[in-house]
Amino acid sequence: METAARIALTEGLECVTLRRVADELTVRPGLISHYFPSAEELVAEAFGVAAIGELDALLPADRPHGTPTQYLARYFALSTGEAYDDISRLWINARHLSRYRPVLRDRVAAMEIASDDRLEGLIRAGVERGEFRTEDPRAAGIQILVVLDGLGAHANTDRSDRPEVVTRMAVTTAERVLGLPHGTLTETAAPEAPSGPEEPAAPVRSTGPVEPVDPPRPG
Repeated sequence: METAARIALTEGLECVTLRRVADELTVRPGLISHYFPSAEELVAEAFGVAAIGELDALLPADRPHGTPTQYLARYFALSTGEAYDDISRLWINARHLSRYRPVLRDRVAAMEIASDDRLEGLIRAGVERGEFRTEDPRAAGIQILVVLDGLGAHANTDRSDRPEVVTRMAVTTAERVLGLPHGTLTETAAPEAPSGPEEPAAPVRSTGPVEPVDPPRPG
């Protein structure tokens, strides 16, 4: 699934096929189809793994090394620029294909809810600490994500002449809906992990366990 997710991120979901994944892993396509008898299931799972991996990297569920404001500032710092374009393109790709692929459509919907939940949790934690001010953390999070999605929709176009006020729209929206002074999220330092040996990066996780299935029977 890590291989399929990498292909999805770098080349597009159309390139995630049983044969392509098998070739990357130097195994027979039949081994892949043993676990994913349908190519649609493989594509949906590849998207889910890539999307949850990016969500965990951008907005971790566990935040022991800083304040909600610091983690939100970190989120915006990582969600802008060319480094974020691959995941933006993946979401554009997935939403387009989901018009015709019900399995993928369900996974896209599940990941949208997961993103809403994760950002809501961070905002709610900030409200409890007195850092943010909003009566509806979920609605505030959705407003922020809608602006990020809108900006990400231009990942395939030249944005070199984009005005700064447009580039900062997501941050400006967050500061407004959370009652933060202008500039807070660009001036706040990212959270710092405790000093010591660097821990290895966590593996990309799926949106759920993948149970082996019997190969399709002939006839």
